[in-house]
Amino acid sequence: MERAGAARPRRMLVWGMLVIAVGVPIAAAAASPLLAWRDPVYIAGGFAGVAAMALLLFQPLLAGGVLPGLAGRRGRLVHRWLGAALVLAVVIHVGALWVTSPPDVIDALLFASPTPFSAWGVIAMWALFASALLAGLRQRLRLPHWRLVHRSLAAVIVAGSVVHAMLIEGTMEFVSKTVLCALVVAATVMAISRLRVCTKQPR
Repeated sequence: MERAGAARPRRMLVWGMLVIAVGVPIAAAAASPLLAWRDPVYIAGGFAGVAAMALLLFQPLLAGGVLPGLAGRRGRLVHRWLGAALVLAVVIHVGALWVTSPPDVIDALLFASPTPFSAWGVIAMWALFASALLAGLRQRLRLPHWRLVHRSLAAVIVAGSVVHAMLIEGTMEFVSKTVLCALVVAATVMAISRLRVCTKQPR
């Protein structure tokens, strides 16, 4: 009882910090003056991108089993569901951009866009799709090095997404966006290091 009571403030602190880390950038984006006179489809696409960055913070924390109350099998289950939500957010993000400006999306997919952030976003998108596809087929394919492949793709997803977000001068406020991106990178590095140690330990 005493131990559980001592863990409760820590749990509340961790979750409170996570809510602030993702809530502030979303609130700042919602208050951006750049949203004025924008089409609803464009706004939905932009917020889908912001939501994707927010979800990206939770994924390595879930994989590393460090979120209070979401360790072990429960954490892995939530990791899978949030992975599916992350794919959906990216699809909405790209789909909305396609509706508003198909030529820009085509240039980005062909790596012919004059804006550097487009290439990083496309790289992260394909890495995410590959990771999700392999996750869905890994039991059937029985991949021998699944964890290494998944970690490698996760690193590409995070690196591409962070550079993509930081290069865009859009609705996300700079300081809160920078803090969120830094937290995503730190959480990913921590999770990869933690999982690598666990993999090397004898069962």
